[in-house]
Amino acid sequence: MTSDTSNEGFDHALIGVADLEDARDDYQRLGFTCCPRGRHIGWGTANYCIMFADDYLELLGIVDASQFTNNLDTFLTGPGEGLFGLSFASADIDALGAKLGREPSDLKRLLECPEGTVEPRFRLLHPPVGAMPGLSGFFCQHLTPELMRRPEWLAHANGATGIASATIAVQDAAEAARAYGKIFGARAVQPGQDSTDIVFNTGRMHIVQSGDTEGLVELAIRVADVAAAADYLDQADVFFAEQDDGLLIDPAEACGAFLRLVP
Repeated sequence: MTSDTSNEGFDHALIGVADLEDARDDYQRLGFTCCPRGRHIGWGTANYCIMFADDYLELLGIVDASQFTNNLDTFLTGPGEGLFGLSFASADIDALGAKLGREPSDLKRLLECPEGTVEPRFRLLHPPVGAMPGLSGFFCQHLTPELMRRPEWLAHANGATGIASATIAVQDAAEAARAYGKIFGARAVQPGQDSTDIVFNTGRMHIVQSGDTEGLVELAIRVADVAAAADYLDQADVFFAEQDDGLLIDPAEACGAFLRLVP
């Protein structure tokens, strides 16, 4: 079954962290601007978001372990901090839910702005179990997008402008490509020499074969100027490696996440 989501791309990437305040400080040191803290209503999780024009990063932590954590507790006690999952954008999540045979759910969070707390609202859709091999993924439709972005939140000292790509490792790449084709549409699937790509308007997801590992393994973030980003990281004493395709930040500097800054 295909859907009309293939052109909508990433909504946000989730990074599971053990301590939210420390994570915010770490990412600000990397040159990212963090929004005010948010708290999910009815859940035991809170976040700091790093906003771009079309998508964002979510630093997600547990603030009340007695409430629902969406498996973040299991993740943190297992693999530990790092890339936790991906959310994809949907302009009509009810239509998508009908196509996938799933019922969307509502979520709100308290965003602690300086002038007072506001309540961004969302609708979420989780595909059937196994529909997204190698990935903890879901869809999100923003009901109050005007509360999510302000000009000062979109300016990052490292020049970051958005999510370029995500890489997921799977045990059966051919089967994973078929599964993602059912969700995003066959036209979004582009077989390559070393990986199969799921292509969106504003980015792509690389599916790579791995014999013993499954999961979200790397996130590439676009920056306006790679050389300027390298200078910034140098001045901030951040450990990173310069490679042909960008700057690979040491995961120890990014709460366990493998982040690459690319043109």
